[in-house]
Amino acid sequence: MDLCPGWHYGDPMWPWGHAALGYLLYVVYVWARTRRRPTGPGVVALLVGTQAPDLIDKPLAWYLHVLEYGRSLAHSVLTGGLLLLTVVLLLRWRGHRTVATAFAVGYLSHLVGDSYSFVLAGTWENLAFLVWPLLPIPGVEYELEGVFAHLTRLDASVIYSEGVLLAAGMFVVWLAQGAPGVRTLVRWLRRATAGAEAEEPA
Repeated sequence: MDLCPGWHYGDPMWPWGHAALGYLLYVVYVWARTRRRPTGPGVVALLVGTQAPDLIDKPLAWYLHVLEYGRSLAHSVLTGGLLLLTVVLLLRWRGHRTVATAFAVGYLSHLVGDSYSFVLAGTWENLAFLVWPLLPIPGVEYELEGVFAHLTRLDASVIYSEGVLLAAGMFVVWLAQGAPGVRTLVRWLRRATAGAEAEEPA
């Protein structure tokens, strides 16, 4: 019996799915290490990390045409790993250890989210993006038009998608933990707005 009709292994994980997977993994990690809840700055850094690979690769492939594939440079454990290591070392050097760890967890969870469906489907060749540019990447890229079409199509694959289920679970956990990250974002936005107003000529 197919419990998730229309659910195709290998379909892309959407941004909310990446955010949810990263947050749930980070909650487990923080609790295992400190027996505490995630802090606001850590959650914000985690969110950025969960989206970072796509924020780098998708524009370079879809709009600037610098890359041929939307999962390559920042999705590779080779080139993306160097990028991640650089960011983490810079953050730790500036004394932001919690932020650095959260960003790393989010970034790595993105790679897991983009890989696990291929593992379940047994299509190992589609994991070639993890070692880009050493191996050629097969043609499994989703065109931009296809992404928009999928987003506007309310069929079973959207209703039962793992991303939606993960996001629902994450939202419940996030609220139960006091919605960490909201106050941090508000505080940062206020500082940025105040700084911009201060720079305006009288």
